[in-house]
Amino acid sequence: MCLPYQTIFQARFLCTSAYKPEDGSVVQKAKISKAMKAYLERAKEYESSMEQARSEYQLGKRHLANMMGADVETFTQQDIDQAIQYLFPSGLYDPAARPSMKPPEEFMPKKKGAEFDETGRPFHSLFYTGRPNFFQLLYDVVENINKLNALEDGTRMKGKSLDSVGNKLDVTGSEWLPKELLEKKIVETITDIEYDNFVNAMNRLVDHPLSERSKEFIKEYRKPLISKMENDAIPTPQHDADGRQYVTIYECLRKTARGDVTLKFPGTGSVLVNGKDLRNVGNTQQREQVSQLKYFL
Repeated sequence: MCLPYQTIFQARFLCTSAYKPEDGSVVQKAKISKAMKAYLERAKEYESSMEQARSEYQLGKRHLANMMGADVETFTQQDIDQAIQYLFPSGLYDPAARPSMKPPEEFMPKKKGAEFDETGRPFHSLFYTGRPNFFQLLYDVVENINKLNALEDGTRMKGKSLDSVGNKLDVTGSEWLPKELLEKKIVETITDIEYDNFVNAMNRLVDHPLSERSKEFIKEYRKPLISKMENDAIPTPQHDADGRQYVTIYECLRKTARGDVTLKFPGTGSVLVNGKDLRNVGNTQQREQVSQLKYFL
């Protein structure tokens, strides 16, 4: 039996709509693609883990405040760091290896937002590159370079000096974000070659004579260089019963060995290990290795 076109159209419409026979109205159902459904499930799991981490952080913060006799409502992150340093002292050199307690937003990896709408169409024009955030970053670098080139050409055509519109940015004392931090920032994984391309592009931008005008964009992808002297706390010399200055460094590490080292000034040239003279400790090779340290102190 042949059905008229209008009947066929109504049948197809009702397959994607909710029909209410009591009043004859039609309510359009919202369609959700499989990709969006999977994203919503992942987002729900991520938010659930974040809520649990936030709850544990607040509980730990309350315990620390109680142990330090402080008000939990005014207990800041700086107070938390100082409390952990006081209650859980560590001799580890690397600060990243020492005990710490940070908000979950600082240590849990960021989650990408939805990259497509409910019909499955991507929001980003570079979605099909596989790494839209990374290639958008390279595009932004080129855009900054093109703007600086246009400004440079326009300034020269007017016969003006480039110093009147900007200077080259001084990036001394900082470096580009390492690959791991860059990946966290753009929430994408990139290859070593792609990271090298990022560094080369940013270096080209920095080398521009007017790069100072892109200062905010450049500094967003640089981090300060911190010297070892800035990380180390220089101990204040003490005085013994004879009036000689001395400094004791605790928890000195060497592979699996640990020890406390005391240096005295002015010294006598003698080396004591656990109260014994070096000549009575270890074998000949070990004694020679320790004796060489005197020439580097």
